[in-house]
Amino acid sequence: MHFIDEAKIYLKSGDGGGGCISFRREKFIEYGGPDGGDGGHGGDIIFVASKDLNTLIDFRYKQHFRAQTGEGGKGQNRYGKSGEDMIITVPLGTQILAEDGKTLIRDMSTDGERFIIAKGGDGGHGNARFKSSVNQAPRRSIPGWPGVEMWVWLKLKLISDVGIIGLPNAGKSTYLSVATAAKPKIADYPFTTLKPQLGVARIGFDEFVIADIPGLIEGASEGLGLGDKFLRHIERCATLLHLIDASQEDVAETYEIVRNELSSYSPLLADKKELIVLNKIDLLDEEELNEKIAALEKLSGAEVLTCSAATKKGIEAILLKTLEMINSARSDIKKA
Repeated sequence: MHFIDEAKIYLKSGDGGGGCISFRREKFIEYGGPDGGDGGHGGDIIFVASKDLNTLIDFRYKQHFRAQTGEGGKGQNRYGKSGEDMIITVPLGTQILAEDGKTLIRDMSTDGERFIIAKGGDGGHGNARFKSSVNQAPRRSIPGWPGVEMWVWLKLKLISDVGIIGLPNAGKSTYLSVATAAKPKIADYPFTTLKPQLGVARIGFDEFVIADIPGLIEGASEGLGLGDKFLRHIERCATLLHLIDASQEDVAETYEIVRNELSSYSPLLADKKELIVLNKIDLLDEEELNEKIAALEKLSGAEVLTCSAATKKGIEAILLKTLEMINSARSDIKKA
């Protein structure tokens, strides 16, 4: 599935129905009074969050959403029918922003959450509303109030259990393809992954969602490369799997580049649970590998795991450790 993570859409809530000018006309009643009813309310624009969606791809094909206009009032004091609401379903993690793309209107983070972004216009008043002691037969009505129209941005922050982070060409897509059933595009050049890819890993009776997120470069927190598009997606990953290309000459420097970008973008990212993995170990001899493991463990103060996504060596051990970290993160959330 192609991942669409942002879309600009047009919204228009329904106009209110117009009020009616009408007079009571019955046999033996020559001068019946006014009986024009009010118009119906226009439909609202309502966003609903759903855990069953994971992309904004539907908004590629439809960008304009309009709620129904309220029905006009009728004689015999009958009110017009209200217009139907326009329900727009979005994935969990969708942020609704104003047309400037910066002002946050709503963060849809709970399954089933409903948010009325644009109320429909009120119905107009029929002439029955204007009857008075000095005006027994008013020929006046009010049209319905107009609905609200606006352009908004929808931006999806990926929600997954673990996000694979690292510099371009660290082997993230290859890792995802062997750890899950996902089939991401894989090639030996930077930025093969331009949009996040999702996969489900299964360990015994447990399963969790892994996201391969576009590669990070130095300066991403300032907008370089894929910039904050990368960083925005990992904010909602419960844990991080930091994949490092073992064939890099200085793996410690590689590690620090990514960590510095996380800290520069948000302190919350820097505090996320992280599993450090050296990938492509099939390209090194044992002595060189041990030196790089030692350098990384000294710098990070954490255990460093190893694997070769190309040969699938070490993948199962990493998945077991990842599941352990995810369960720990979930437990911390429940305690909080």
